[in-house]
Amino acid sequence: MTDQDLEKQIPGFHCEWNLGSPGGWYYQEMAQELGALAWSRLKPHLKLPYDLDYQAPLFHPAGQFAGMLLRAHLQRHGPSPPFMVLLAEIETLDSVVENRRMVDFLNSLQGVEAALAAPEHLELSRGRVTLQGRPVSLFYVDFNNDTLLKMGRNIDISPVIEAIRQGLVVNPRGMEPVGVKGVFEAITGRFQHLLSESTARRTPWTRVFYPRCTTGPKGEEIADLIEWTRRNFSCLILKPSQGYSGIGIFPGPQIPDPDAAIQEALAKGGYIVQSMVPVETWQECYPLPEPGGGGVCIEVRQTDFRCFITDAGVIGFLGRFGGIPTNVGSGGGTQSLALIKDDVGLQGADDFFNRALEDLPYHIYEEVREEVEQRSLDLGFTYLLGPIPTSLKPRMLKEAHLRGLAHYARNLWQDALALEKLWREGKLDDVAPITPEEGELALAAPWEGRPALMVSDGLYNFRGAGF
Repeated sequence: MTDQDLEKQIPGFHCEWNLGSPGGWYYQEMAQELGALAWSRLKPHLKLPYDLDYQAPLFHPAGQFAGMLLRAHLQRHGPSPPFMVLLAEIETLDSVVENRRMVDFLNSLQGVEAALAAPEHLELSRGRVTLQGRPVSLFYVDFNNDTLLKMGRNIDISPVIEAIRQGLVVNPRGMEPVGVKGVFEAITGRFQHLLSESTARRTPWTRVFYPRCTTGPKGEEIADLIEWTRRNFSCLILKPSQGYSGIGIFPGPQIPDPDAAIQEALAKGGYIVQSMVPVETWQECYPLPEPGGGGVCIEVRQTDFRCFITDAGVIGFLGRFGGIPTNVGSGGGTQSLALIKDDVGLQGADDFFNRALEDLPYHIYEEVREEVEQRSLDLGFTYLLGPIPTSLKPRMLKEAHLRGLAHYARNLWQDALALEKLWREGKLDDVAPITPEEGELALAAPWEGRPALMVSDGLYNFRGAGF
């Protein structure tokens, strides 16, 4: 089968993109270490009729993320030695372990120097942006344009603005408008014909939420979007067009008072309404201790699956599970990824794994869980809100899944470029409303396909692909 055919067989959708400051590249590295540790301890007891590979290159995206940064440096500065800065909010410098570990990784590369800093640490000297007196050749900025502008109310951000104008910032700020969630209206509406079939097929119906007439998920006429949303709320979700971490989201099936949610979304403004992806599309079974201990049970959790995409194509993935179905897993943790090495179908392999875990003596499960948990603490596997939960069971894939996702990613990169062009022509202003100040930053630093990183958070039923 061709890669295109394989892609079509994988059920699922993407529900969010991030082209401003995507992360997760090093969290998956740590999740893989924890998953491989769990597998090494569980394997002798589970007696599975197949083996798992935790070392597949696409499960370790940090190296190829670094490669993208080096390509960006080479394009801007030629063979001169790079001094890269990962720029983050000052209050996160000690708490976000991913950033610290990525800087350590960059410094381990021959001829590369890197540092972690905040905007407060930068200076302008003779037109150069410097850190402790050293000119910086490239920045990766771990926050979006709106956050930068808010910082500017209290601190001097002129060095960062100058770095953006000089083209030293990866990602180029011109990418960010394409990641506004309202852009999905353009994909499921008037510009669908300009984009690839795979991108359009994987985009859930989306409309910017305000009093208006429009068309519905099946092309039907909607005379009043607000009233239509009220009538169909159980199969819809309201979310901020620019937001993260599940903040401000109203998933229809979880909301007891739709009228209150609708009024809050209208009062705040900047919301989209989106078709709710059926939960069975993106749920997986996970081993958990039975309440009170004494045994292992299997529970269903929601998942999402992040694709990291650069000018070189897909460079890796991030597996996550969540407790709240918000069209992206929320309230959960990370999951290691494993490639099934033997000629066995994913559905059968997954079922076998679940049965073996249920039959596992509880004391063995607890010993492995405690060892993995201790290793997680040793790694500092935390985020802003505290320790990151992880699963002893990996999310399993076959080589066919990787090929299909690579085809999807190639198409998505080209479609994002087409959408950037539409935004610069003013054709997305109604679906991607941003402040004039954010727009000025984006216009000052066009992307135009230069080395950069975008991510797509997908809700996939890998079991349903039939591989």
